[in-house]
Order: sequence, then C-alpha cells, then structure tokens
Amino acid sequence: MTSRALIDAAWYTARGAGVVCLLLLTLVVGLGIAARSGRPLPGLPRFAVAAVHRNAALLAVTLLGLHVGLLVFDPYAQLRLVDVVLPFTAAYRPLWVGLGTLALDLLVAVVVTSLLRHRLGVVAWRLVHWAAYAIWPLALLHGLRSGSDAGQGWFLAVSLLCAAAVAALLVWRVSVAFTEYGELRVMPGRTDPVGHPVRPLPAPDRAWPTAPARPAEWDGGVPR
Repeated sequence: MTSRALIDAAWYTARGAGVVCLLLLTLVVGLGIAARSGRPLPGLPRFAVAAVHRNAALLAVTLLGLHVGLLVFDPYAQLRLVDVVLPFTAAYRPLWVGLGTLALDLLVAVVVTSLLRHRLGVVAWRLVHWAAYAIWPLALLHGLRSGSDAGQGWFLAVSLLCAAAVAALLVWRVSVAFTEYGELRVMPGRTDPVGHPVRPLPAPDRAWPTAPARPAEWDGGVPR
C-alpha cells in the first residue's frame, strides 16, 4: 500500500470515527436521561441502562481519540497537538475546530471525574457530569461546520435525526411525567444535594401479605 493510500485510509477512518462518535454521544445523552428517570428501557432492566450508558461513553471516548489522533498525523488537516488541548488555536476554521476541542476537553473531564467518583463525592461529580449536556451540541456544531462531510445530504440527515432525538429527550426531561412517580406531589422544601425536588414514594396498591398465625398446637415446627 502506498503512502497516498495510507493517508486516504486514515482520512476516511477519521471521518467515520467522528460520525460514529456523534451517534454514540447522542446515545449517551439519551441513556443518561433515561437512567436519571429511574425507568427501565424495553428489554433492559434499570441496572443495565446505567451499564450501557457507561460503556457507550467509554466507546465514544475511544472513537474520539481515534478521530483526533488520525487527524493530528494527517498532512492536510494541519492539526497540531496544542490544538487538541487548547480550543480556538487551529489554523483551519479555528472557531468550529475549537468547539470540537472544547467538547473533547469536557468529555475527558467527565470521564476522569467518573473514574474518581468515590473520591470526589456525589455532589462534585454530578456538577461536572452536567457538562455532558454541553458536549453534544459542541460536537454537533463542530461536525456541521468543520467536517468535510458537512455539506453531504446523508450527514445532514444524521445530524437532524440526532438533534430531533435529543430535543425530544430534553422535553421529556423537563416534563412532570419524567420520573417513574412524576405524577406525585413534590415534597415541599425537600431537595437532593444538587437541588432536584424530592418526591415521596408512592403508597403501595395493597399491603404485603403477612405470615399466617402459627397454630397453637405447633411449637418450632414440631407438633405438640
């Protein structure tokens, strides 16, 4: 394989990794909202939603690293190592490339704080984790304005599909019916550590059955 063929292969791989990374980030946002609601998804129990959310985020980081790494070594992208860390310093479309760099920095911060969650505490971790909501629009704008596929119909269709999905999820996120027991009255004056209102647990439909009374003639399972 010639050097030209290798360069072309790396270029197409970087582009494909970027598109798949956008799809994964959309999935991560959706699963994060679903996990927050406490509801299971079709075919997935509650604990599996969080596990798939975490693994999708790690896979997105891997593909993002592949996307950036290949572009650093691409002679046409003209991307320097400093451009990967510091936003808005690239020679090519600094604003739109800088948004991608900013999304990368935020994603790394979210992953690192998630790995150190047991040391940071829930409140600090959650405050940083809110940055995940900013990563997705930054990545979308980066792809739409700086990617070589930005003018392609298929990429616009993928971007619109991702935008519609996230918009619908955000509408659900702020709705009263978001949590599993969202129709219940909010407990006045009660919030969690990051300010979310605390809702009371629903009353059970019926009481749990109690064990039948032991016959008087029985003592320890041995009839007298």
